[in-house]
Amino acid sequence: MVDAILWDMDGTLVDSEPLWEIATYAMGERLGRKLTPEVREKTIGGSFHNTFTICAQHAGFNPTPEREALEYQRTVDTMNELFATGLPFNPGVKRLLKELHAAGIPMLIVTNTVRDVAEGCFRAIGEHLFVDTLAGDDVAHGKPAPDLYLEAARRVGVNPERCLVFEDSATGMQAARTAGCRVIGLPAHADVPIPDGVKLLADIHGENSFATVTVEDIERFYASF
Repeated sequence: MVDAILWDMDGTLVDSEPLWEIATYAMGERLGRKLTPEVREKTIGGSFHNTFTICAQHAGFNPTPEREALEYQRTVDTMNELFATGLPFNPGVKRLLKELHAAGIPMLIVTNTVRDVAEGCFRAIGEHLFVDTLAGDDVAHGKPAPDLYLEAARRVGVNPERCLVFEDSATGMQAARTAGCRVIGLPAHADVPIPDGVKLLADIHGENSFATVTVEDIERFYASF
């Protein structure tokens, strides 16, 4: 039996990455230089501080705490406006979460997104389905550091190696692997680097989607490690 399932949010449960892309490109232009797709890729799954630093370096902008605080608030406002227009779920997610909850498997959302933004997503996904939620500013160091996943395991009272994690970004997969979790990746494209020890959903299930995944499949995934 799976002791606990730890879910990444952006790109894994919900298809929010296109919205984050809008906000990130906008910040890059405010800092003085439009991002390239390659630079944008480096920000996916990272903390806001990481994203701001990458955008500033790309633009040749000297980052200051004051400007970072300003860009943080602008990004929070932008994302809340975008989320208000609708938050698309990835195929099969709503059904699977309800079935896992009914089966009594403890689940947490573990996201690098700051709580000011993530709260709206948590409500849309259904907070009652999870024993807890963790946001990027709930720990000292966000992904790719292992802090979020170590804290998630602590909160649910389970050894990290007994936790099954679903992640779409290289940053998130690395964080979960460093924490010692069993990790299943569902990268958005073939160029995403996959850390050692991560199994891909497409390889073990035949498709990179939760559309046909069942509770029994989850148990099978867990036992495959």
